[in-house]
Amino acid sequence: MEHILILNIGSSSIKYNLFKGEQTALKGYLERVTDYGKGIKQIIAEINKKGLSVDAIGHRVVHGGTHQESAPLDTKKVKELENISELAPLHNIPEVKGIKICMKLFKVPQVAVFDTAFHQTMPEKAYTYAIPAALAAKYKIKRYGFHGTSHNYVAHEAARLTGKPLEKAKIITCHLGNGCSITAINHGHSIDTSMGFTPLEGLVMGTRSGDIDPAIIPFIQQKEKLSHKQAEEMLNKKSGLLGLCGKKDMRDIHAARATDSKAKLAHDVFCYRLTKYIGAYIAAMNGVDAIVFTGGIGENAWWVREDVLENFSHIGLRLNKKANRNNETKISSFASRVRLFVIPTNEELMMAREVRKTLRDRV
Repeated sequence: MEHILILNIGSSSIKYNLFKGEQTALKGYLERVTDYGKGIKQIIAEINKKGLSVDAIGHRVVHGGTHQESAPLDTKKVKELENISELAPLHNIPEVKGIKICMKLFKVPQVAVFDTAFHQTMPEKAYTYAIPAALAAKYKIKRYGFHGTSHNYVAHEAARLTGKPLEKAKIITCHLGNGCSITAINHGHSIDTSMGFTPLEGLVMGTRSGDIDPAIIPFIQQKEKLSHKQAEEMLNKKSGLLGLCGKKDMRDIHAARATDSKAKLAHDVFCYRLTKYIGAYIAAMNGVDAIVFTGGIGENAWWVREDVLENFSHIGLRLNKKANRNNETKISSFASRVRLFVIPTNEELMMAREVRKTLRDRV
């Protein structure tokens, strides 16, 4: 199984990466895709042009329900994914369409790699919402978590860098981009994560509100005469950093905050929410060995890391400010009791590893 094709299919895009072993042999990104069949055939043509082959395919599936690991795909499994598409319609519906096309065009094993799978080790007390139990059971309402492949990858990398087995470490991973989530990983298992039933819960994000009092929603709907769809759009696409200051790119907010009070507030709210979650997860694990930052903001916004981490000197955390401002891999000082890392995520590589593992275990 030399070549593994990893596909990330969106509502109008296809991102692909063909791995030979652990190295990328071919990668690309198709935008404004209206016909998935044509798009995938275009990828096949590129692969053939390079004289490469495909031995297996891994599909990113955002919502895997209660799946605890990646799963080989067949017609029964695809039907199962269709049945849970309502849990993440913007993502799962196009992903399932792409899977169906690939099953017609390729005669190789295919695997679904779920964003939610890594978090299915959360204990019941962490994933349960305090709503009527009958409704939760009927509609499968629980905290699922997302960005699992990214959190899993950077946790493994952090363990490697510390020289401490992941199974013996307490690690907090912060995936900060347009979408943001944070995960507490205790001895290799996700025990809590900030995103919940949908990717809306948790941290302040580019255009998503994150945690809010749920009573705000019907209050605004009534006052502004908003439909359910309009309220959902407001929370997902018009809130977060954008809602606070009119900007969703942290670089623009950083550049403006010295003279723009709204930009400063957006930055402060973002950092404060992240600080609270880190503190909560240190408490949940009764300690922490390493904190990892990844994603566009996590890897590049040194000022965010600096403002957040200065709140944890009481636990012996010491930041190397020079290393932090240079976005180096290790940003903790020699004297720090907690290791601090900036690790670029590589979800595609983690997915390729998952595909190999899944098909190897199947034999």
